[in-house]
Amino acid sequence: MAQRNLKWQLPFLVVLIVGTVLILRKQAPYQTDEGFVFGTMYKITYQSKENLKKEIEAELRKVDNSLSPFNKRSVITRINDNTDLSADSMLVYVYNMARSISEETQGAYDITVAPLVNAWGFGFKTQTFPDSAKIDSLRRIVGYRKISLTPEGKVEKRDPRVMLDCSSIAKGFGVDCVARLLESKGIRNFMVEIGGEVVVKGENPKMEKWRIGINRPVDDSLAVNQELQTVLEITDAGMATSGNYRNFYYKDGKKYAHTIDPRTGYPVQHNILSSTVIADNCAKADAYATAFMVLGLDSAKIICNAHPELDAYFIYEDKEGKLRTYSTEGMRKYMRN
Repeated sequence: MAQRNLKWQLPFLVVLIVGTVLILRKQAPYQTDEGFVFGTMYKITYQSKENLKKEIEAELRKVDNSLSPFNKRSVITRINDNTDLSADSMLVYVYNMARSISEETQGAYDITVAPLVNAWGFGFKTQTFPDSAKIDSLRRIVGYRKISLTPEGKVEKRDPRVMLDCSSIAKGFGVDCVARLLESKGIRNFMVEIGGEVVVKGENPKMEKWRIGINRPVDDSLAVNQELQTVLEITDAGMATSGNYRNFYYKDGKKYAHTIDPRTGYPVQHNILSSTVIADNCAKADAYATAFMVLGLDSAKIICNAHPELDAYFIYEDKEGKLRTYSTEGMRKYMRN
């Protein structure tokens, strides 16, 4: 009886297998485009019959022409140079999001911090660090409340030396822009990554959720060690990671991170080494990941508790110098090891 049933079942299995193969052959292939933008590398994998690299790079140029402080003709550069120019829609969007996060974090996140970052950055290279008088002088031109946008997009500064630098959110925003472009083309499966900031949607080429690793934070200034701390399986979300473990210096036996606290003018000295955030868009994840590096673990937990839509994973050092991790309840559903 069992053999008779098997004879009936075999043809159906063959038809099912052949049908599945034909369906898979008809599906569009996955394309991968790579390049250089915003001073870093991008990699975009998407399921499409046509290659969209030209359109993707055109979209990235729009972001660069709006937000790049290294582009002499960008909107943000010309505003920093005090030309009579209004913000475009991209800068308005990013500014408003940044301002909201600045308010919530009481200035721990601040896109006017560039003068302080530059002062300390030069110090890292020359080992001649800014003194307290220099810091106090620079703090007079740093502060998110020292700049504003009118409803018409006109930038108003309390001091003409105030500068905008959206580096802590621009990569995430650029990722979002490319993701929206792909969605507008009807593409349902993709991963967009720029310098470690990511948006994923649908499934990867193996028809699974996208797998993204978080590096173990080690003192590795050359970025040779790529050991993973954990692997996340995610889809339909934006993700960003901010870390200090490759950017630090020692002075008088103390270890100082490159992350500058806009409220004090000095490098942060708390114990967070890496901050990963998952949100509904990458710009938001990017900004909060940076803010958490400034705030420290305890304050970051408070923000996360107030925003259940944010999922976060922190790697930090305990008092004995051992690596520890903390993850929000929502983050645990993505973790696979």
